[in-house]
Amino acid sequence: MAEESNKTSFLSVDCPFAKLPDHLLIEIFVRVPIVDWGELSCVNKYWSNLFREECLWHAALIRCFPLAGQGKTWPGPIPRGMSKRRFAALYTSKCILALDDEISELVGHTYLFLKEQLEISTMPAPSGILHGTIIDQFIACGKSRDRAHELASLIWLAVIDNMDDNHQTFLLLKRLAFEGDVYLAYPYSRSYKVEWKIFERLFTDFGDCLNEADKYDLLGCAKQKFEPIPATWLGY
Repeated sequence: MAEESNKTSFLSVDCPFAKLPDHLLIEIFVRVPIVDWGELSCVNKYWSNLFREECLWHAALIRCFPLAGQGKTWPGPIPRGMSKRRFAALYTSKCILALDDEISELVGHTYLFLKEQLEISTMPAPSGILHGTIIDQFIACGKSRDRAHELASLIWLAVIDNMDDNHQTFLLLKRLAFEGDVYLAYPYSRSYKVEWKIFERLFTDFGDCLNEADKYDLLGCAKQKFEPIPATWLGY
């Protein structure tokens, strides 16, 4: 009774949606384009609460990704999570990484894990540990080391590409550039393409933020890793 009272207090009695039970509201919501879900969840507190419920995300998962294996085991160190997390992983894999196959959910979860560790954590783990965790996840799910290395590099590149242009990203990229992975054996080291992407973003997107000391230090690191160095990195 309290729940119904709460519901009607946020929806006008003249509104037909106020009379619909939750399961019908959910069926309507999951048929609305995904880009509009954020606005839907802001209409009122009751709808906002529905978007926090497992039942809505379970319905969204079934409708939007009907082939997502519900009964597959999930080994490895990166958790699979509940329906909302699974939906986010599949949506990320499809829209950001352009994957839509049997490994799309695994790749999506790994992308979310790495992005959160790098951007959200106040003290992110060393990149070598994070990269090793990604490799271990793919190997635990039956992928070869070569395939695990290939997928991990794809995820690193996507995460670095999609970081916001802000001070936190600038500091993170500097740390990654200076950190290096020379002490890690293949396949637990980041690929050449990933290292290149880190320096490219620093010199092209954050070049104006670098002081003279950092710029010369980073150029020194870059010269040890890459040959030749692009002229744009030198400010030409």
